[in-house]
Amino acid sequence: MNYLVAPATMKHYIKLLRPKHWAKNLFLFVPLFFAGKFFELDKIALLIGGFFAFSFLASSIYIINDYRDIEDDKKHPEKRNRPLAAGLVNKTTSLIISVVLTLTGLALAFLVDTSGKFLFITGIYYVLNMLYSFGLKNISIIDILILASGFVLRVKGGAELAGVNTTEWFIIMTFLLALFMALAKRRDDVMLKLSTGNEMRKSMKGYSLEFLNTLIALFSAILIVSYINFTVTPAAHQKYGFRLFYTALFVIAALMRYLQITFIHNKAGSPTDVLYRDRFIQVTLVLWAASFFVILYLRDLTFFEK
Repeated sequence: MNYLVAPATMKHYIKLLRPKHWAKNLFLFVPLFFAGKFFELDKIALLIGGFFAFSFLASSIYIINDYRDIEDDKKHPEKRNRPLAAGLVNKTTSLIISVVLTLTGLALAFLVDTSGKFLFITGIYYVLNMLYSFGLKNISIIDILILASGFVLRVKGGAELAGVNTTEWFIIMTFLLALFMALAKRRDDVMLKLSTGNEMRKSMKGYSLEFLNTLIALFSAILIVSYINFTVTPAAHQKYGFRLFYTALFVIAALMRYLQITFIHNKAGSPTDVLYRDRFIQVTLVLWAASFFVILYLRDLTFFEK
């Protein structure tokens, strides 16, 4: 289907990159924070470079994904406003930008870690998401597993650059949280399908409202239990020297709010938008992070010493 290409502006090309979604790449900084070494500036500098490497690669993938989904996005009440679907940017120019971002991202990944380990992780992320864009996103369950794996790769990449270890608990909870959010996003797609009658993506044939509701409830429960189990392990108590299970309050509150957004308001389509807009979740995340900051960096000043 042909359509006229409207005069493009810098604003439209910036929107094409989806820079607000770069917030996902802040997961690279998480391992360093929990290792208690967040103020080591040399490692922060490496992580900033890694952040932009991941961001450039993510934007290049977004462009390819949007290019392949032009016709499907036109059926979506929100995605139809994306620059390519709306005809606001030139297709060829967009693909050239994608190639440049890919090369720049991979080059930067090598520069921040010449051993090639971080480049290997970003390479896996890129290949996996390109496979997603070129077909795997049409296979139900596989699509959300790939989305969740991207967060695990960010955490592993951040740990590699920072030179710190990630525990099995940390990887498990990262994966579970990402799965939970991906399932909520798919539920939003099902709700749109039911209200508009349009099938937004082929993978939706493998999802139903009842199926997703069950999985969301299941994984939210598993996530809470996993987090509480982690906080009471001897290793966690020895490392943090604190009754860590108190922090579960913030995790439970944030998940309850996300479930409310998902089931009551039906607005869990974009986890990034939820993070940017919802004050309740923002406050709980800040309080959760602040509690760990006190535990890790101000332990000597707190009465919660062991």
